[in-house]
Amino acid sequence: MENTKKQGNLANPLILQSELYEYILATSVYPREPEPLKELRKATATQPLAHFGTSPDAGQLIAMFLKIVNAKKTIEVGVFTGYSLLLTALTIPDDGKITAIDVDRTKYEIGLPIIQKAGVEHKINFIESQALPVLDELLQDPKNEGSFDFAFVDADKVNYWNYHERMTKLVKVGGIIIYDNTLWGGYVALSEEDVPEKKRAWRQSTIEFNNSISSDSRVEISHASVGDGVLICRRIC
Repeated sequence: MENTKKQGNLANPLILQSELYEYILATSVYPREPEPLKELRKATATQPLAHFGTSPDAGQLIAMFLKIVNAKKTIEVGVFTGYSLLLTALTIPDDGKITAIDVDRTKYEIGLPIIQKAGVEHKINFIESQALPVLDELLQDPKNEGSFDFAFVDADKVNYWNYHERMTKLVKVGGIIIYDNTLWGGYVALSEEDVPEKKRAWRQSTIEFNNSISSDSRVEISHASVGDGVLICRRIC
């Protein structure tokens, strides 16, 4: 079995940090991880901000939802080195398209050679930009409303609700929107005084977002504690 502690295990510091999590990775995740994703995960693990990468167990869940909805047209906010982007490109059909938005192309270029080697770069439209202007531009064309099958958001937490308002228009009824890092290292369950001061603002943003989603009648939701927590939304109206 793969040594999860030495091969780019990007789990958060508080959730499932135990032999149980290592067991899940070694038994159910790494044996089924495609080689290009394994290569990209290991390349990401060498980066100073490696913990920004999508965890492989969350990636496995994302791939399953992509298949469940037969996703062909997807959108991603927050790319980093491209683990979630690559797994999406590997999962959707050869004529599928991904709109991928990130403010920093240099991180994306770390994973780009692996994406190219996997033969899926043609599916990706990478846009180096803040996400909100791009999403607003998409919504200026009525044909884009309800045209996406799937969305994945792993970006600045303070804008999650702003992203959600736009994703619920861009993603079709019955489509899936997944938000990453919605348990914020487990800090959402701790009292504020038990949270490092530098993490309190993002913790509070995450709590407010989770509460808002919980009362949003436009989506069905499920909160899963894979990776750093993923909030799964299915648009119903």
